[in-house]
Amino acid sequence: MKKYRVRVGILIGFLLTSSMIALMYLGNKLLRLSFVPFDLFDWVARVLPGPIITFGIDAMIDTMIFLGINVAEAAKTAERAIAIIQFLGVGTVIGAIYVIVLNRVSAKPSAQSGNLLGAIFGLPLIGISIAISNSPVNPLSNIAWLIILFWGWGYLFGIISKGYIERLPKAEIQGDEVRSVKRLSRRDFLITVGAASATITVVGAGLGAFLDARERKKEQAADSMAHETESSADDTFPNSNDPVMAAPGTRPEYTPIKNHYKVFLKTEPSLIPAEGYMLPITGLVDSPLLLTLDDIRNNYQSRDQFVTISCISGRIGTSLIGTTQWTGVSMQDILADAGVQEGAVNLLISSEDGFFEIVDLELIASDERIMLCYAWDGHTLPDDHGFPLRIWIPDRYGMKQPKWITNIEVTDQADLKGYWVERNWDEVAQVKTTSVIDTVAAHALVTDGEQQLVPIGGIAYSGDRGISRVQVRVDSGPWQDATLRAPLSGTTWVIWRYDWPFVAGEHIFEVRCQEGDGTPQIEEQRQNRPSGATGIHSLERSL
Repeated sequence: MKKYRVRVGILIGFLLTSSMIALMYLGNKLLRLSFVPFDLFDWVARVLPGPIITFGIDAMIDTMIFLGINVAEAAKTAERAIAIIQFLGVGTVIGAIYVIVLNRVSAKPSAQSGNLLGAIFGLPLIGISIAISNSPVNPLSNIAWLIILFWGWGYLFGIISKGYIERLPKAEIQGDEVRSVKRLSRRDFLITVGAASATITVVGAGLGAFLDARERKKEQAADSMAHETESSADDTFPNSNDPVMAAPGTRPEYTPIKNHYKVFLKTEPSLIPAEGYMLPITGLVDSPLLLTLDDIRNNYQSRDQFVTISCISGRIGTSLIGTTQWTGVSMQDILADAGVQEGAVNLLISSEDGFFEIVDLELIASDERIMLCYAWDGHTLPDDHGFPLRIWIPDRYGMKQPKWITNIEVTDQADLKGYWVERNWDEVAQVKTTSVIDTVAAHALVTDGEQQLVPIGGIAYSGDRGISRVQVRVDSGPWQDATLRAPLSGTTWVIWRYDWPFVAGEHIFEVRCQEGDGTPQIEEQRQNRPSGATGIHSLERSL
C-alpha cells in the first residue's frame, strides 16, 4: 500500500467539513435544527478557565478597534465567524489524524473506517449540542439529523480516501465485454471532489443565508413598527425644550433599538417562549412565588426609567453603550410579596443561557429603582435583549445585570460570586465616569460674526452620579468648557457640544468631564479589565 499523504487527508477533511457546516446552516435556517459550530463554541466558552476567555474577548475587541471596526455592530459576527472556523479546524485536524493512524497501521481507507471516524467526530459533538443548543426542535429529531450528517461525513471520508489511494479502475466489465475507461489522475480526482464539495457548500450556505436574510427582514420590519423612536427629535422626551442641540454627527441621544449594543453569553440569543413562562422566586422566603409575565405586568405598579447601560468590556470611546426607556417593577415590591426571611443576604439570579449573578439584598432595600424589566421603548423586551425579563441595577455595568431570567433564589450565602466575578472581573463593577468625542463636524461650520466655528460633540456618562462639567482641549492647549444638554434622566448619558474656532491643519482633540458633585473622571489610562476602562478620549483630525 502506498502511503496516504497527510495533506490530502487535511484537504478532504476541510472540504467535507465545509459542506457539513453549510448543510447544518441550511437545516438551522429552514427547520431550526441545531447548528453545532455555535454549540461547540458556547460549550468551550463555558469550560475554559476565566483568564483564557477574557484574554480571547480582549484580543477580539482590540483587533476590531485596531482595524477600525465598530465593536457593537461586529462583535457577534466575529464571534460566530470564530465558531465556524473552530469547527472547521476540528474537522480538518481529525482528517489529518485519520491519515496518520492509517499510515502507522498500514491499513487502507474504507467505508467502515470512515464510519468509525464519523462516530469519533460526531458523538461527542452531538452530546454537546443536545445539552447546550437553543434549538426548539424535538431533541430526537436533532439527534437523528446530526447522526445522518456525521455518518455521511465519515462514510464519504472513507470512500473518497479509498478512491484517492486506488485512483479509479482502468476498465469496467459489463457481461462478457470489457470497456476501457480513461483513468483519472489523483489530482483530477481531488479536483472533482473539491468541485462537488464547493457546490454543496455554496448552495447550502447560499440558501441558508437567503432564509436568514428573509427572516431578519421580517424581524426588522416588526421591530421598526414597534420601536419607531429614532432620535431626540421626539417632542415627548423630557428634555425636548432644551436649547442645546447636539453637534452634527453626535450619536442619537436615544438609541434606536436596532442599534443598541447586544451582549450575550452564547453565540445566539436565548429564545424563551412567552407561553408557559413562569418565574420562580424561592429560597429564604415566607411565600415562594411562581409568577407569569401577566402577574408581573398587572399585579405590580409599573415604573419607567430612561437608562444608559454600558459593557465593562468597552474601551475608552466604546460603542458598547446605549440609552433607551426601561419599563418594569421594583424588586422591592416583588420581594415584599415573597417575604424575605431573616438571615437572607443575597439574590442568586439565573439565566437561560447559563449566566448567573448575585445581587445584595441590602442594595435592593436601599434603592427602589432596581427593577425587574419586561419592556424597552414602551414595547415587549426584544428577544436579543433579554426577553422575557432582565434586571436593571443603577450605576453598574451590564455584566452585573442578567437577562433571560429563569430563576431567582433568596439565599443566606454571603460568599457567592457571579459568573464574570468567578472569571476575575470586578465584584462591584461600578460604572467608571467617561466622556467621548463622537464628532468633529468640519463639514457643518457655524458662522459667528467673522469667526467660523467647528461643532464638536459627544457624550459623557457616570452611571447615576450625573455630569456637571465637560471640557475640551485642542492640541494640548487650555481646557475649554462645553455646553451640556439636559439628560433624559439622572441615569442616562449627557450630550455635550463645544464650538471651536476653526484653524486649518492637523489637530488633536481631547475631552474630560466631572461628575455631578464635581468629582473628575479618572484621567489615568487603565485597561477595561477587571473594573472598566479609564482615561482621556482623543481624536486626531486633519481640517
